[in-house]
Amino acid sequence: MELYNPSVIRRIKNRYGFQFSKSLGQNFLTDKGVIDRIVDGAGITEDDMVIEIGPGIGVLTRAAAEKAGKVIAIEIDTNLMTILEDTLSGFDNIKIINENVLKLDLVSLINQEARGYKSVKVIGNLPYYITTAIIMKLLEERLSVESITIMMQKEVADRIKSAPGSRIYGAISVAVQYYCEVNVVEDVPKKCFMPMPKVDSTVLRLDIRKEPAVELLDEKMFFRCIKAGFSQRRKTLLNSLTGTGFEKGVISKCLENAGIGSRRRAETLSLSEFASAANELVKEGKR
Repeated sequence: MELYNPSVIRRIKNRYGFQFSKSLGQNFLTDKGVIDRIVDGAGITEDDMVIEIGPGIGVLTRAAAEKAGKVIAIEIDTNLMTILEDTLSGFDNIKIINENVLKLDLVSLINQEARGYKSVKVIGNLPYYITTAIIMKLLEERLSVESITIMMQKEVADRIKSAPGSRIYGAISVAVQYYCEVNVVEDVPKKCFMPMPKVDSTVLRLDIRKEPAVELLDEKMFFRCIKAGFSQRRKTLLNSLTGTGFEKGVISKCLENAGIGSRRRAETLSLSEFASAANELVKEGKR
């Protein structure tokens, strides 16, 4: 069944009376080449259990199930359950869960379902409006997953992979790069979706780091510095880092010890520089 074919999608819509939900950000892939490259880019094998977020009518699910040992598809839209049971009926290695992934206990899910598999990989065509929330949930919960290969709005992908000094470099850039190595699988034009969104997309593969990207004395302080720095990104570090709770005099001293100019701004700091600043503040807080 060519679920990526627009005529097939229309037949399914008519048969089940399904309507695309704008509030859930539903845009279904209609390009088989893109689907295949997502699966190939994720490096899925029969030794893997795959968690798919937002299967829609099952187009990416089927492609993943042909290569994976098991696929757990998490779909929030109850209206898609009957459709998925139909479109995925020929596979015995797929489990469909009707849940909101942001509220789901993924740690327990992996512990229960991934036994016997070499690794767990996450894939998905994420709704634009909650892309960042989903990514951060997957990373902050430190799930036992090898990689996360996901489609997202190109603008968000550009921010995630941006480097220090870029105007789009921000908290999400530092946070994701702290947890992962970021790889671009491919850019996907908006014409590859039904209904066609207003923006283009990008597929990123986030390879979870086995070792920390930087050495930290206190991870919470590291993220406090990131949040404080970018919440007032137009201010100098001397001013913005007061959001961490320290006085300017202390911040000035810590930045100097870290070899960072106090008049610099957060968007110019590398991952290692954020770590150095945070570590100096931790040391100062213990004095």
